[in-house]
This record gives sequence, C-alpha cells and structure tokens, in this order.
Amino acid sequence: MQITVDIPDDMARQLESLKDELPQILALGLLQVKANPSTGFSGLAEVLEFLATLPSPQETLALRLSDTAQAQIEALLEKNRVDGLTALEQRLWQQYEFVEHLVRMAKAQALLKLQEVA
Repeated sequence: MQITVDIPDDMARQLESLKDELPQILALGLLQVKANPSTGFSGLAEVLEFLATLPSPQETLALRLSDTAQAQIEALLEKNRVDGLTALEQRLWQQYEFVEHLVRMAKAQALLKLQEVA
C-alpha cells in the first residue's frame, strides 16, 4: 500500500537518509502510540523531557518511571518470558534499555555533585 503525507521540510530532510527504514520507523512509532493511547507517547518521553529541563541533583535522584512506563516494561518482560519478542518489540526493549542507561548515568552524576557539596 502506498500513502502520501505532508510533513515539515526539516523532517523530510532527516527522513531522506532513512527512507529504506520508513516502514519499520512507522511500525515502531505505532507500537509506542498503542502502548499508551491516553497521551500518544510512551512514558519514556516523560523521562527524556524531565532530563532536558536540567533538574537539580535531588530531583534527578528522585526520578522514577511513571506507572504507565513501568507497566509497559513489565508487559514486555512477561511477553519475552512466555512468547518471545517480535523484532519491533526487541527494538522497543532496546530503547527502554538505552533510556535506563541514560537515567543511571544522570543519577550517578547527580550523586557525585551532591558528594562534592557535602
């Protein structure tokens, strides 16, 4: 099936080099939207947006996943244990792992800053 959509020029330029991966990118985006239909975004976007605000060390150390994101992770873990993950779900899992790594790094830096002050 072929569809036509209008997108901003800057997005079109970014997608030009990824045109062979567009079906997979769209499928992954749909998977994330379906994972949290109330907002259209996974809870992981919340984490990245929080880190982008340059929170204080105390705020960073207090960061926890939203209930929605935690439920998504638990569902993927269960699916992996019972049925195994599809290729798209594996990519989603890799995104969770990457964000978890970023959060751990942010928390380690926050702890170091607090120790420097003490």
